[in-house]
Amino acid sequence: MQEKIISRLKSLSEPDYQKFNASLIPGVDNILGIRLPYLRQIAKEISKGDWRSFLAESKINNDLYMEQTLIHGMVIGLIKADISEVLIHTTAFLPKINNWAVCDTFCCGLKVADKHPQVFWDYLQQYFKDDREYYLRFVVVMMLSHFISDEYIDRVLDFLNTIRHEGYYLKMAVAWAVSVCFIKYQTNTYELLLNNQLDDFTYNKSVQKICESNRVDQQTKALIRKLKR
Repeated sequence: MQEKIISRLKSLSEPDYQKFNASLIPGVDNILGIRLPYLRQIAKEISKGDWRSFLAESKINNDLYMEQTLIHGMVIGLIKADISEVLIHTTAFLPKINNWAVCDTFCCGLKVADKHPQVFWDYLQQYFKDDREYYLRFVVVMMLSHFISDEYIDRVLDFLNTIRHEGYYLKMAVAWAVSVCFIKYQTNTYELLLNNQLDDFTYNKSVQKICESNRVDQQTKALIRKLKR
């Protein structure tokens, strides 16, 4: 199955798009350059067929191209299966996450978390104190994608405030998450900005991202800018 997928992927690759993508994901040299709608279409087709065989093969497959990994993650997000089975496939996929693009695409596609929030929250907790950058980024992006709600906002902010890790892509994810929290829950997040344990880089990036948002008014941005360290 993978050989057929690779052949199809190569037919869809665009050299200019490959260069563009490569510039956004430093250190990743196995990018073919294929637009996401095409990858989603392939994943959708697989999810309507023998997806269990695909996932079993993908789990042990050393992907030649990042796009194979993206499709693997997309299929997990599309399958019609019990939540327990989805979590098994999620756990098997996590070691493949080695850049922000794979992480974020995977997290955004796991819409099953919206249907089973408590189950997924309980699942995420095993990685709260992980020391691997992309496992922690997975947790953070899952939170900002699916858990910024009345029920979970304070727990999300508490978690963001406790992360201690020097990984650049994790710090950027935390800053992104703080900005999304602020947009949706200004009062709660403002309290965090006034009293937190975030390192200076992550904190200032959070302030920057809040001020860059079109969903925050100018008066509020002026207030937030004064908080920069």
